[in-house]
Amino acid sequence: MKDKKIRFSPLILYAAIAASVIAADQATKYAAEKALRDVETFPLIKGVLHFTYVENRGAAFGMLSDKRWIFLVLSSVALVAMAVFTVINRNGRMMTNVAVAMIFGGGVGNMIDRIANGFVVDFIDFRLINFWVFNVADSFVCIGCGVLILSLILGEIKSRKEKKAAGGEAGE
Repeated sequence: MKDKKIRFSPLILYAAIAASVIAADQATKYAAEKALRDVETFPLIKGVLHFTYVENRGAAFGMLSDKRWIFLVLSSVALVAMAVFTVINRNGRMMTNVAVAMIFGGGVGNMIDRIANGFVVDFIDFRLINFWVFNVADSFVCIGCGVLILSLILGEIKSRKEKKAAGGEAGE
């Protein structure tokens, strides 16, 4: 008898990553709302990292406040594009798809807030560099973008090396 390997679809991994991001984001926002809504700020490390409840009615870092419908439309288009890309590219570079799953999960996490509340709950207040208050979804979008950029750079380096090696062999 031949050993039959169970074929694991990479889409399951990417969906699990996105679902984990959404769950972590929603759980932390729920906890922040319950614990911080009536508290001005809670210093975890005074002057460095505080937990501060903020209702963000704008885009990233509060820009364009009260234009909720713009964010819902743009977010929906971006989320559909990311889902289609991941399905088409499911057997492509894993690092790229993991990054897209992280961005997708963060986007869905913030969209849930916009639809349910009309605002996004932010609570991570990094004061060391006087940064905006943000949340777990925002963190995953930013980390996912960084990983995506890194993946694209590494892919380009690999492609150039392969072209150079193929060119060198053809010339011999």
